[in-house]
Amino acid sequence: MKDKKRKKPSDRPGRRIPAPAEDLRGRPSREASGTGFPARRGWLMVAGVLAAAAAVLLVYAPALNGPFVFDDQYLPFFSPKFAQQSLYMATKGVRPLLMFSFWINNRWAGTEPYTYHLWNVLAHLVNAVLVFLIARKILAAARAGEGRREWLAAFAGAVFLLHPVQTESVAYVASRSENLSALFYFAAAAVFLYRKRAAIGWLSAVAVIALYGAAVTTKEHTITLVAFLLLTDYFWNPGFTFEGIRRNWRLYVPLAAAAAAGAALVYQLVRGAVTAGFNVEGLPWYDYLYTQFRALWVYLRLFVFPVGQNADYDYPISRGLFDRSAILGLAGLVLLVGSAWYFRKRYPLAAFGVLGALLLFLPTSSVVPIQDAVAERRLYLPMLALVFIPLEPLSRWKAKPLSLASVTGCVLAVLALLCYQRNQVWASDIALWEDVAAKSPRNSRAHFQLGVAYYQAGRCPDAARHYELAWKLGKPDYRLLLDWALAEDCLNRPRQALEKLHQAAAMRRTGHVYALIGMIHGRQKQYAEALEALATAEKIDPKEDMLYFYRGNVYAATGESAGALEQYRRALALNPGNDMARRAIARLQSRGAR
Repeated sequence: MKDKKRKKPSDRPGRRIPAPAEDLRGRPSREASGTGFPARRGWLMVAGVLAAAAAVLLVYAPALNGPFVFDDQYLPFFSPKFAQQSLYMATKGVRPLLMFSFWINNRWAGTEPYTYHLWNVLAHLVNAVLVFLIARKILAAARAGEGRREWLAAFAGAVFLLHPVQTESVAYVASRSENLSALFYFAAAAVFLYRKRAAIGWLSAVAVIALYGAAVTTKEHTITLVAFLLLTDYFWNPGFTFEGIRRNWRLYVPLAAAAAAGAALVYQLVRGAVTAGFNVEGLPWYDYLYTQFRALWVYLRLFVFPVGQNADYDYPISRGLFDRSAILGLAGLVLLVGSAWYFRKRYPLAAFGVLGALLLFLPTSSVVPIQDAVAERRLYLPMLALVFIPLEPLSRWKAKPLSLASVTGCVLAVLALLCYQRNQVWASDIALWEDVAAKSPRNSRAHFQLGVAYYQAGRCPDAARHYELAWKLGKPDYRLLLDWALAEDCLNRPRQALEKLHQAAAMRRTGHVYALIGMIHGRQKQYAEALEALATAEKIDPKEDMLYFYRGNVYAATGESAGALEQYRRALALNPGNDMARRAIARLQSRGAR
């Protein structure tokens, strides 16, 4: 009787042994190497990129053709001085490459929003291609999906491209730091994976370090690249050993020094910040950590089930480990990490996705407080790792190619539809903040911003109503009172407008608030009161350009054309972008004033 052939460990069902180190050397072949396409497949790559470009332009069309929203209007390029700055002056501060991109946009189209949105969308497209290349290489290293590896890698890239949770990072110009920093991050990972030998050479190491520096100086959360590459080497070079890490010392030694410098930079930036760092009012690091034990599950749920998205979650803070079930979130995370580690050899793609994603979440979802406890843009970078989780079951599924294409195609169609709908929300300030207010009716900031959007659209009654709601729901806010006063003035209710402005002045005595008080009095033909308020504004802040414009209006109304002209010129000298002062000068000069 013949002995039965004993199966080797690598042949046992349910267990996949990752490829040897040679699979990360980039040897040309049809499947195993994953380094470059054979010539006959080159056209497929081109066709795929063109299809991806068409898809992303279609699903992002509403926001692509929309205006600037929310904080976009506070970006540096809205300052009249930005257009006059040299490249050096525009980029000499923090995040120089981000400022360089805005400088290019500004030189190209001023403050016309389409080109800014287009830049974001194109960067997102490049990132999706890089995700495809990274997934393709790791699938080869894992020996997963033989015969359909290209399709699975394309699916990973397409999920990254079309997932609706990415909308905030792409449609929101102020979030360009997310997708631009990710571009450098992903490019560094691609250079690392597509090196010619298992041990990285000096040239490739220098390229990775340069891209890492570009990423960190574009947004600081990309400091995790070192840890992500270490995890990649451990999993796939050659597989669950430290051999690959040791042989890549040429990269890790200088990269560790760069990471230390990056950490020092991050510390300097957050040390004095008020919206992120250890000085966020009322949010100590430990309460933020407790909150993130719950928030991370929000992110994971959004990846799997992207409904109920919100631009401003107003997420409640856990003031202790047992507050708002923070301990359950922690227990779930411990179980998730433990399971990923325990099953890392049996389900390496899923384990790599889980551990890699949690690693990439660390800078924003651990101990460094950020004013907004939950923000969808924080999913953008970890999406690189999350896409490997569904690749695990898909790579094991022994379905026919048509069945695989049908299932993945349906998933992508649903994601594309949801992404298009989400972009419709981001297509205007009114749509965005109506959506937030409907989902978070007790969110003071949502009502405040909706009031601003209504006021800018000329819907003053709606603006005043939402300002009042914001005041009742939130803390006393100087800026809210100013905007509320302008809405009351728009409704021809000067008494209520002045009440709000005097209340604001009691909170913060600024030249701006007294200039507005002068403006309201001037419109009511209370010229003595107007000039008194404007004189106070000038004492507080003589560089407040609008006070001279309002004083010019008073002089013009009382027939003092020469005095009015002088005031308008002073306003224009302080702010060359003051178009109202420029028009007023032209109007007086057309009447013969000199």
